[in-house]
Amino acid sequence: MFLCWSAKGGSGTTVVSAALALVLSHQRPALLVDLAGDSPAALGIAEPCGPGVADWLASPTADPAALHRLAIEATDTLQLVPRGSPPACSTTDARWADLAAALAGRATTVVIDAGTGPPPPSLVGAATHNLLVIRPCYLALRRAVATGVQPSGIVLIGEPGRALTARDVERSLGAPVVAELQYDPAVARAVDAGLLAARLPRSLANSLKSAA
Repeated sequence: MFLCWSAKGGSGTTVVSAALALVLSHQRPALLVDLAGDSPAALGIAEPCGPGVADWLASPTADPAALHRLAIEATDTLQLVPRGSPPACSTTDARWADLAAALAGRATTVVIDAGTGPPPPSLVGAATHNLLVIRPCYLALRRAVATGVQPSGIVLIGEPGRALTARDVERSLGAPVVAELQYDPAVARAVDAGLLAARLPRSLANSLKSAA
């Protein structure tokens, strides 16, 4: 299970999560769980109008089978569990643990877009790959350290002109950079045109294979 999150908004977590799920789905069927709310737009599929994972979390009785029924088809080999209603602040630790157990029990590869901020401890504990998506930005590094969440790997979004290097980021966070994505206008064009799932840019796919 791959858990993708960022400490600061605008880091590119949703695009990285969607692209990683697409890359993994080329090897075996995969599931993308959208806790942030933008995965359908990033993938270029119609916005779901039904319930999603947030609604499942809000129900104290919904079971793993109910969660699996929420999945919709994004591609032939990738399913998406949409966010649904905005997640409630009252989601209990027990329900996060239920979600972690339900996802860990799936036979397919699971990628979670956890959005911005420290992810729930239950998801961190269940994830086999806990990936922090970050730019080489001092403010982002400070915020990531302050979360207290130790990533197992870093997806570094390169920006021209930054003083901080990948090695600086690794030393600050105590985790290896497992993928480094350099700026590529083709990625922005694919997302803006709704073609990420249909025409995943080669540069993005190749960069994320090392994290897959």
